[in-house]
Amino acid sequence: MKRLDAPEVLLLAEELAELLVDTVDGGASVGFLAPLDAAWAAGWWRERAEAVAAGRLLVWAAYDDGRPAGTVSLALPDKPNSRHRGEIVKLMVHRRARGRGLGRALLDTAESAAAASGITLLHLDTETGSPAESLYRSAGWTRAGTIPDYALSPDGVLRPTTLYYKRLGAAVDG
Repeated sequence: MKRLDAPEVLLLAEELAELLVDTVDGGASVGFLAPLDAAWAAGWWRERAEAVAAGRLLVWAAYDDGRPAGTVSLALPDKPNSRHRGEIVKLMVHRRARGRGLGRALLDTAESAAAASGITLLHLDTETGSPAESLYRSAGWTRAGTIPDYALSPDGVLRPTTLYYKRLGAAVDG
């Protein structure tokens, strides 16, 4: 895994766009509708570079044959009462690289970095019934609930989302 800085996100925007397009074309609900235009996706990644430069977004990439085969991001809040938590966003693995543990490795990397930076609570959402749910459950995430008709799937159908959270480090119930 490699943590990407803002210049690297800009430099890799087209390759990261190819990963995003493949993820959406493969049916993963990561916020976009199919078909996703590659140039638009590259622009979306370029816009992320500003948040990376500001320290509000951490991005890691996994590589396969020298190309990004997966990413995960950790979004960090900027409000004083929420600096103990972060959100896992855009965990993606290219279809050519699935089934090799990249998703778990990316998730573990983000969780470890979050814990090392003092974050004690992570949260995420994922399409209910998606393959990602089994990954999160097997990685120790707790289901918090489901919201019906939360987002459109890549093919334009309203789908529910399931919210998950995970306590890190010495966090206790309270």
